[in-house]
Amino acid sequence: MTTAHHLRFIDGMRTREFPADRIRSGSGVSGPGYHTASLRAEDEYGDDDEAERLEYRAQCLAEHDALVTVLGARWGDPQLISLWSAQERMMSGEEIPDPWAETVAGCEYLRLWHIENRWIALALYLEEEGLGCELNVVVTEIDPP
Repeated sequence: MTTAHHLRFIDGMRTREFPADRIRSGSGVSGPGYHTASLRAEDEYGDDDEAERLEYRAQCLAEHDALVTVLGARWGDPQLISLWSAQERMMSGEEIPDPWAETVAGCEYLRLWHIENRWIALALYLEEEGLGCELNVVVTEIDPP
């Protein structure tokens, strides 16, 4: 998918109503106060060919960087948020609300904008061991942890 397609998709998420109950919606989940979606999922790289996985990871990183640049031009520089403390709080038993609980569980940091009373977050998941990469977006009115 192109950056322009991702932008249209994110804009659609920003304007869509939130459902009353948690539901699966296409490539993500929506619930009271939030929408999440995968813009690029790990299973898209096909078989276990290392060259394909390297190419997939490079494309995922490039898409992330392009979106950060374009959204930054549109809304200003994002906040770079470390999720380390939220991960520690979850591990200590604190309940983190959706959609943040799922985001915190697999991501070290995210880029965050606050636009028109909604938070828009780009979350980049990188495997520590291996070549996996996933790019997700969160649109929510729930404050980050």
